[in-house]
Amino acid sequence: MRFDLKVLGKKKKLCKPFFNPHCNSPVWLRLFVSLILCARPLTSEANLDSVQSPDWQVLDPFQAKLSKEYFEQALRNIYCPRTSWYENWIKIKEAEVLIRKKKGGDEWYKLYFSDQNQTVPREIEWADPDKNNSLKGLRIALDPGHIGGRFSLMEGRHFSSNGHPPVKEGELALLVAKRLKEKLVGNGAKVVLLREKNEPVTSNRPGDFDQEADLWVREKELNLKKKYEPGEREKMLRKRREVLFYRISEIRARAKLVNEVVRPDLVICLHLNAAPWPSSEKQELVERNDFHVLVNGCYMGGELSDDRQRFEMIYRLVNGWARTEQRVAECISRTFSGLTQLPVFRYKGPNALKIGSVPGVWARNLLANRSYYCPVVFLEPYVANSRDAFQRIILGDYPGKKSIDGMQRLSLIEEYAECVSEGIRKSFLPIRE
Repeated sequence: MRFDLKVLGKKKKLCKPFFNPHCNSPVWLRLFVSLILCARPLTSEANLDSVQSPDWQVLDPFQAKLSKEYFEQALRNIYCPRTSWYENWIKIKEAEVLIRKKKGGDEWYKLYFSDQNQTVPREIEWADPDKNNSLKGLRIALDPGHIGGRFSLMEGRHFSSNGHPPVKEGELALLVAKRLKEKLVGNGAKVVLLREKNEPVTSNRPGDFDQEADLWVREKELNLKKKYEPGEREKMLRKRREVLFYRISEIRARAKLVNEVVRPDLVICLHLNAAPWPSSEKQELVERNDFHVLVNGCYMGGELSDDRQRFEMIYRLVNGWARTEQRVAECISRTFSGLTQLPVFRYKGPNALKIGSVPGVWARNLLANRSYYCPVVFLEPYVANSRDAFQRIILGDYPGKKSIDGMQRLSLIEEYAECVSEGIRKSFLPIRE
């Protein structure tokens, strides 16, 4: 979520909410990919997510493993719905697909299709199926969105209303993650939290990105053929350093933890949504309250022009993680609909793609659900600055139910965790029966 706030009398820009592998690969390949894609420090490129050129040979184990039919269907139905977005970067032939290795170059990686009816790698396997302990053997990483604490203002995930203590998304997400962990462990899963306190995972801080921020501003001045005034320039430098810290370095640090240390079968990214304030002059709670669930996909043309994002899309496609993501996302969406009675959020722009027939499940290309090399489900339930959600948030966590507007309601923390836990349980139970 992203809030428009007034802090200490200063306005912040109104923004839309920010949303934003190893399951089937051999162990040697998991470590190899992680080291290649996560080891280098950030550089200041125009696209913040560009860190280095990928090693396309990482795809070699997938040669002749996927059918042309599967590749085309996955590409067009999940990962890139418009031919015009990928036609400069991906060329589908009869026996192979050509993928441009580097922007501005004419060198192509050739991935051969299977001559058999093989489609995707087999589903994840778990040890000792048990109907009463339905998640036994499943490794789940919980990613509490954002940081919270003293970083919540910097992140733009912080607001207050009518004199109440501020709502900080990072702190709420961590409370949900801890409660959810208890429930999943009770069902037999092995669960790791990517963070257990309201502090960054990355060792970097905004001051570590002075050079990168300065280069970015210089490039903007060069393109615009103008020099910024000192006060404006310093403000741009500060914001750029902060973005490189909390939005890029932090997520990349979590990705390295996922890919090199935890190596889970599934990552659940926990967030809350937010709506723009009705007026930039006055923070009035909104009436809208809804939810949606995201899987990885819908890479747009500008995103595919980035070498790293193009590689990561193909890597996700050939691993077949979309099947697990959709199944889990749909089960979680159903449980949210049933338990919360919230309506589903619907995207209107080209940056999201409706996936499957279950309402509320969409594909989007986000740094977190792209750079964690395993199935990833990204959650955006509740509109935190809505009247309904806010009155539940300020009540905090509590046992049992309380009467809210004439209805007996669980705490929002408990309800959120229960929806996700039950959705995950249901998504894997049929496989075990």
